[in-house]
Amino acid sequence: MKSEQILEELERVAEKVGVRVSYETLGGDVGQGGLCKVKGEWRAILDRRAPASEKVALLAAALARFDLEGVFLSPEVRQVVEHAQARARSEIK
Repeated sequence: MKSEQILEELERVAEKVGVRVSYETLGGDVGQGGLCKVKGEWRAILDRRAPASEKVALLAAALARFDLEGVFLSPEVRQVVEHAQARARSEIK
């Protein structure tokens, strides 16, 4: 599955769990984007100029914080999210 297809599925998953995904032109010290809460609403803000593979990594990391048990994920996308969860756990230790 291509990065663009994985990104599309992650965007659908984000919508199902109540995370609004937006693409902004980020630069300087802001970084590539990430998850935040704005006025009580979860948002994943991603740099529109980033390659699809980086957008996938950032959005998967954001969604890894949510309970996705009841949400259908293709095996490829589930693997990407689980990898992001494992990476987050290892960074905490």
